[in-house]
Amino acid sequence: MIDIQRRKLVKKLGLLAATAVWHPVFGGGHARRADRSIGACDWSIGKTADPSAFSRAREIGLDGVQVSLGTAQNDMHLRQPPMQQAYLQASSEQGVRIASLAIGELNRVPYKSAPETEAWVRDSIDVASALSCTNILLAFFGKGDLRDDPEGKAEVVRRLRKVAPKAEEMGVNLAIESWLSAEEHLELIEAIGSPNVKVYYDVANATEMGYDIFREMELLGTEHICEIHFKENGNLLGQGKVDFARVKGTLDKIGYTNWIIMEGALPNGAEIVPAYQQNLKFVRKLIRS
Repeated sequence: MIDIQRRKLVKKLGLLAATAVWHPVFGGGHARRADRSIGACDWSIGKTADPSAFSRAREIGLDGVQVSLGTAQNDMHLRQPPMQQAYLQASSEQGVRIASLAIGELNRVPYKSAPETEAWVRDSIDVASALSCTNILLAFFGKGDLRDDPEGKAEVVRRLRKVAPKAEEMGVNLAIESWLSAEEHLELIEAIGSPNVKVYYDVANATEMGYDIFREMELLGTEHICEIHFKENGNLLGQGKVDFARVKGTLDKIGYTNWIIMEGALPNGAEIVPAYQQNLKFVRKLIRS
């Protein structure tokens, strides 16, 4: 779908990125590596858009946190330099890295239609750069769903074409997470025409849709998957629908070495910290097998 020359170039860049050691998070702190470190979404550990997510992540034992840009109520507060410094300081003090950035509010205020979201996405590139992270999750669920919405898809393509050059210039990926199939994601990426628009792959969402997640991950490969959610709905990891042993084998096959971000995987009524400690134990054992 994308010409051979560009495929080769992006693949080479991806391999270089996978082996690179990243620069420090904050003032000479710990070096950041893309080596299947394990993190969690701030919303999944009960700390949406809250810098105290890092202390909770440390209590759980996580390597990093996927942080929210903010909410509509706080006007995407990570766009403010003082808030960025608060996150960087919390990350450094707790010894927990910033894995990636996410704009979950796009599920309620859709990128395909709400005018203010264009500024959110454009500004998030600067935020990602300031926080020394590479991937920005753009959510397309709820009101932002793209299924059976050709007009919505066309508008997303139009908007991402405008902002993608900035992402390319700053070395940041805009990662689409949606209910769409791998083929539909590739069609969007081809229409946008940027190597910095990628897929944020969620194994539970794709399973819920009935897609063959193992075939999809191979089809997308590390050329298009920039980060992944290990997720279950209403169950701990390893106790639900997803065959994580086969997921791990597929990630090995395609050479994925980036962050594993845990999402959901919280049984009804379970306490977050012990549940996520159990999830973390499961993932660590899995990726070391």
